[in-house]
Amino acid sequence: MSATTAGRFSWTVVTPLVAAVVLLFTWGTHPGVVGNVLVAITLFGAVLAGVHHAEVVAHRVGEPFGSLVLAVAVTVIEVALIVTLMVSGGDDTATLARDTVFSAVMITVNGIVGIALLLGALRHTYAVFHPEGTGSALATVISLAGLTLVVPTFTTGASGPVFTGSQLVFAAVASLALYAAFVATQTGRHRDFFLPVDTATTADREAEEHAAPPTDRQTWASVALLLVALVSVVGLAKVESYAIEDGVSSLGLPHAVVGVIIAMTVLLPETLAAVRAALRDRVQISLNLAYGSAMASIGLTIPAIAIASIWLDGPLALGLEPVQLVLLGLSAVVGVLTVVPGRAVPLNGAVHLVLFAAFVFLTVSP
Repeated sequence: MSATTAGRFSWTVVTPLVAAVVLLFTWGTHPGVVGNVLVAITLFGAVLAGVHHAEVVAHRVGEPFGSLVLAVAVTVIEVALIVTLMVSGGDDTATLARDTVFSAVMITVNGIVGIALLLGALRHTYAVFHPEGTGSALATVISLAGLTLVVPTFTTGASGPVFTGSQLVFAAVASLALYAAFVATQTGRHRDFFLPVDTATTADREAEEHAAPPTDRQTWASVALLLVALVSVVGLAKVESYAIEDGVSSLGLPHAVVGVIIAMTVLLPETLAAVRAALRDRVQISLNLAYGSAMASIGLTIPAIAIASIWLDGPLALGLEPVQLVLLGLSAVVGVLTVVPGRAVPLNGAVHLVLFAAFVFLTVSP
């Protein structure tokens, strides 16, 4: 078999297509034990393939565009899933958007950031990044989370932790404006603040310089396969959610645990890509992915549900509960203290991971 033929039938090409076929035959069904095992295996295969194709695209377009492609692609599909579930109705739709967005924020700013800093610092003594770019990203995340998840808890225009119609429109416009401003900063004149700090050895730099970028044809093929992989990941996560719900119910756990598990699954591509970047001493890319995903999750979800609210019945609770407010506040303070020096030691990563563990534990045992 020739190299070209082998490339066409490599696992990174076949796996997303197989995942799409499995999704086609399982969507809207409740698979049995064997079916759920098949879905789980296919799902994780699609995650790995998605990370590979994201890295191919990133190699072609360069940073920080590569991180932006993966973060936005995953979030757009995730938002589509959230809106579809909300429009279809159900007992938990009132808090679905809030719980999903909050879970995404905690997973990214504590889970992904924590594991990237911990692994990067353990392997390279320090995890080094640009405080200017990372600080502006964190400031945007905190502002978005505050405007959309904290403020509704204290507004008085409507009963409960909800926005009035005009307040929701303002939050949606503000979210889009903040996200657009950040993307313009990240990809414009201050792009250097989001590029990896050059700590590579001469051998590493030479290896990267001699690595030929993919051709246009390979890049577009990877873009298509990345989209197929991400659609499959989100769709198969939804299919698997029935088994997850049954398991959570049988264990007597809160229904919010289902959302956390699904959010973790959907964010697996970013997590794996961030870990691989951290191990290569490219922690800035890991932080770009984490904070970029958090921003995209809020900046795209809130405008989407503002539009979807036209067809939604009942209230849309966005305001966080007291325990969630405390966790978000702690995450913001710790994040600022981590970012300001421009480098982190393993302890910084451990602190973020403890906050993430607290989020998971308090979701399971509120």
